[in-house]
Amino acid sequence: MSSDLVYAGQQLTIYFGSFLIIMGVIGNGINILVFSTVRNYRQTPCTFYFLIGSIFNSIFILVNLTTRVAAGGFGIDLTRTSLIWCKIRSFSLMTVGLITFTCSCLATIDQFLITSKHASLRRLSHITFTHRIAMIIILFWCIHGIPALLFNNISSITNSCVVTNATFAVYFAIYQIGLNCIIPISVMSIFGYLAYHNIHTTIGLAEQQADRQLLKMVLLQSVLISPYLPFGINYTYSLMTAGIKKDADRLYKEGFAVTIFNLTNYLFFTGSCYIFLISSSRFRRAAKNRLFFWQNKNQIAPLTHNTLTQLRQ
Repeated sequence: MSSDLVYAGQQLTIYFGSFLIIMGVIGNGINILVFSTVRNYRQTPCTFYFLIGSIFNSIFILVNLTTRVAAGGFGIDLTRTSLIWCKIRSFSLMTVGLITFTCSCLATIDQFLITSKHASLRRLSHITFTHRIAMIIILFWCIHGIPALLFNNISSITNSCVVTNATFAVYFAIYQIGLNCIIPISVMSIFGYLAYHNIHTTIGLAEQQADRQLLKMVLLQSVLISPYLPFGINYTYSLMTAGIKKDADRLYKEGFAVTIFNLTNYLFFTGSCYIFLISSSRFRRAAKNRLFFWQNKNQIAPLTHNTLTQLRQ
């Protein structure tokens, strides 16, 4: 039984993890291409947050998911042999992931603002503010990750990358449950519901420039964070049972459950593009035009009045 779970965990990490890496790199690449080149998306606060989030999603996948697949699937764990990599990966977990969470939360809040019946709230959804907020959150979370560089080291006892400062270890537990789970899920759920309520109750949304497709993209993307709920529950369970003596069979079962939770968490970082493709016909057209750009050159532009005038002259 125990050996079967270990083997199943390894195979799941290799195949599902590799699938997530490929789909995540491609999907976030498409997001970055579309949101950075389509003017309307680039100048819209919500989609600008999507752009920043997609950039950091790619970094998170390449730094953290690739090393998880290498360690869990092939037994190649660089955090056990390289102190620099131990610190870099720990820093990435405490910065890059939180930047993407914050961008998704801000995108949801922005949709609440833009669909509000109050003009003062709608005015807060402005691209100038968005640029400044994006710079602030990136700087803030980078500063937040500095303790990970200072207090993560390779243990001489377990030969693994661990937190060596007791105070920071307590905060790390709070961070895992609060910042990685409760807060982003709560913010996206609350403001997503409020935005949905606004768009169904406010009169004259077309005049207020509310975008139903964009709201649908935001609401469906919020679903991707749902795997963090069982992850938070399992992490809380692990903390509560840390002092309990467990037999080998229980440890193997818990280890397999952790493998599943850790991998499904990466759906948040890999799946946004496919949610956008499903929920928005405009995004699908933009992605198609950017990916198959050579076909656009062969299209015949429709004749306009000015064109006909020029041909007659």
